Amino acid sequence: MLKSNSKYWWCQVIGWSLNIAISAFFANTFIKAPKLFYISLMLCCLAGLIITHIMRLNIRSLKVLEKPIKNQVYYFIVITLVFAILFGVINESIDYLIGYNPVRLQKYTKPERIFLSSFNALWLILIWNLIYYTYHFVERNRTQELDKLKLEATVKSLELKTIKSHINPHFIFNALNSIRALVDENPGRARSAITELSNILRSSMRAEQLETVPLQQELDIVKDYLALEHMRFEERLKIEMKIDPDTLNQPIPPMMLQTLVENAIKHGISKEIGGGFIRIISMFHDHHHILAVQNSGRLNGQFISKDGFGLKSTQDRLNLLYQGQAQFAIKDLEECVVESKITMPVASVL
Repeated sequence: MLKSNSKYWWCQVIGWSLNIAISAFFANTFIKAPKLFYISLMLCCLAGLIITHIMRLNIRSLKVLEKPIKNQVYYFIVITLVFAILFGVINESIDYLIGYNPVRLQKYTKPERIFLSSFNALWLILIWNLIYYTYHFVERNRTQELDKLKLEATVKSLELKTIKSHINPHFIFNALNSIRALVDENPGRARSAITELSNILRSSMRAEQLETVPLQQELDIVKDYLALEHMRFEERLKIEMKIDPDTLNQPIPPMMLQTLVENAIKHGISKEIGGGFIRIISMFHDHHHILAVQNSGRLNGQFISKDGFGLKSTQDRLNLLYQGQAQFAIKDLEECVVESKITMPVASVL
């Protein structure tokens, strides 16, 4: 508020000082005005500064700028006319008090001189009001735009947190089901699986604090997850990694790759009697980071995300984080191979 008032007073002082300077320049250049003219000019501009300040107080007290646009126009016209007349009367009063009586105005009666003075003042008050209204109109629109951007950022942040809150329970329930299948069959392996799960949860909780993590960190979680799943599927699950080492520092959303791998096992490998393979690919292509998970299975013309939260959350998170610059697609590559692929902008890594 203090900064805003300071800016207002600077504009007031500079504006009326310029009015004095311009009027004095023309008076001195073309008509060689007497000394009383300059006294009248300075006193009238000082009065103008006070009057326009009072006018501003009235605009603020009446909350004119908060009213509908039609009402604002009405108030603008009325206030401009009222204060122009007031300014004209005060200008004539100042000239009368200091004894300034220009020859060009001596032929007019007092009411006529007040009318002429008010008419001249009308342009000054009109310009002042136009500047004041325009400034506040632009400032209000700018503030509304900033508020809108802040609101959108807050909504996006809340949406990301909501998505994350679904991801971890979704993963935990699937992992616990895998461990439960091992408890009676092989307690030793179950204990190992619990250790793997502990490592995964520890990593995922650290990742939860960030919007993105390096691919290497995400791969560590995926390897623990695949090690756990391999205990359940044994030889039915084959794992392949085709990772470009240059992509290991690229940032990706946490738990996103793990989600794709989890869905590949749930909807692909687990439905194949003889099992299948999981292939993870990370590479650069055409200034983009390509992250893909390929697995045995078929889509059968259905988009898997309709049946599960995981893949839908992938597209939602990409939209929120990359503002439409990242894409997610899932399709049949061959007769029995499904590919889930994420295409993200390449990030500069120090």
